[in-house]
Formats: sequence, structure tokens, C-alpha cells
Amino acid sequence: MDININSIHFSADKKLKQLIIAKVNKLTTFHDGLVNADVNLKIDKSDTRENKIAEVKVFVKGGDLFAKKQSKTFEEAVDECLDAMRRQLLKHKEKERKI
Repeated sequence: MDININSIHFSADKKLKQLIIAKVNKLTTFHDGLVNADVNLKIDKSDTRENKIAEVKVFVKGGDLFAKKQSKTFEEAVDECLDAMRRQLLKHKEKERKI
């Protein structure tokens, strides 16, 4: 699976990118029709501590799935996104079986 990581208005370090790639690759265990994934990392300009935003868009055969979460750290935001994505993939797989 091809994974694109975009950090908007900052540069993500290599360790963060490797962590994201490893976690996104685990999504293939839930659905075998994954084509590629886009991960966008942003910093919100608000005054709150939870200003790190992660967006994950996964392209699967038959549609696209999207999750967006905001948290204190990028690692935590990505984990929350991938949990939501895992649930979406399982629902998508169930719908494919029913057809």
C-alpha cells in the first residue's frame, strides 16, 4: 500500500513519519482491498493544548474512507484516527459481503 504523509506548515521528523507508516500498514489486516492512504498533519492556531490535527483518507476498492481527529500530540491524534478508520473498514467489509 502506498502511504503519503503531508505535514502542513511544519516539517514532521523522520521518527513520526516512520511511526505513522507502521500504524497505517496495520490497517491491511482489517481489509485487503486497500489501495493507498493520505495522512495530513496540521497545527491549529487555537489557544488550546489540543491543537494537533491528523486527517487520514484511505482509498479502498469501492470508495474512500476519511477520519479526522484533534489531540494534544500527533501520535495520539493518529491513533484516534486509525481506530475510527478500523471501524469504518470493518463496516465497509461487511457491506461488501452482503452484496
